[in-house]
Amino acid sequence: MGDSPKNLYERYEPVRRRVEVGFWIVFMALQALFNTSVALVDARDRAVPRAAWEIVTWEVSSHLVLLALVPAVVALQRRLAPLARTRLLHYLAWHLAGSVMFSLVHVAAMFALRALVYAAAGERYDFAGWTGRWGYEYLKDVRAYLSMVFGIWVYGVFMLRLQGEARLLDPPEAAPAAAAAERSPPAPPARPERFLVRKLRREFLIAAGDIDWLQAEGNYVGLHVNGHDYLLRATLTDFLTQLDPARFVRVHRSHAVNLGRIREIEPLDGGDARLHMHDGTTVPCSRRYRDALRAAAG
Repeated sequence: MGDSPKNLYERYEPVRRRVEVGFWIVFMALQALFNTSVALVDARDRAVPRAAWEIVTWEVSSHLVLLALVPAVVALQRRLAPLARTRLLHYLAWHLAGSVMFSLVHVAAMFALRALVYAAAGERYDFAGWTGRWGYEYLKDVRAYLSMVFGIWVYGVFMLRLQGEARLLDPPEAAPAAAAAERSPPAPPARPERFLVRKLRREFLIAAGDIDWLQAEGNYVGLHVNGHDYLLRATLTDFLTQLDPARFVRVHRSHAVNLGRIREIEPLDGGDARLHMHDGTTVPCSRRYRDALRAAAG
């Protein structure tokens, strides 16, 4: 499996972060360039014209702050993603509060940058009465905020489809009721030995024992197998019931590991630890799960 040719997702993953950061930088730069050009043209028809450097300062300061706020919006959207299906009202309420904070930070930081530029030019930037204009600024900011959230959501859906989703093989047929009744005590629930993975129109099998570690990712659980990543639509808690508890143990609120794949346990301050896996990755282990890890390993 490790020798199979890399698919599109696996080729994209090493440069993913650079592409994502580069996209937002280019996008905001183009937005600033377009809006500045329009504002410069509009300024010619104003009764009180403004200097070109002032207009450039207004637009560039706004888009610089918007660019700086992108990581916060991405983090909030990822944190709220599980609520989108199960608790829609809470999801919308959190985003409403997020849009208000987004606008307040945008306006305050934007005005601060403008004041610095004006001061460097020997001028004074007048932002008195900005609280009275904040309603107007919020209406503009909420559009930018919703555009970011929608773009992040669309990109997330695309990445999930590109990465592919794993699903369980069909369970074996149930034994007849009469035969099941004769068994005493009842047999433990069967755990699948393999999982069927569909990715880019290809299907292949993953042995449960080949899973190195698992990570909760919103509505999915990520399976890390021999340097490959696969997603299963399930919670980490539910998926762990499908795995052998003598082999797989939870080590963090959002992580679980295959005990046989741990190479080294590195203690950290505060009782936490860092697990170094045989595949070269590291997995966090919180103090809350250290005892369970020790017991399972022992």
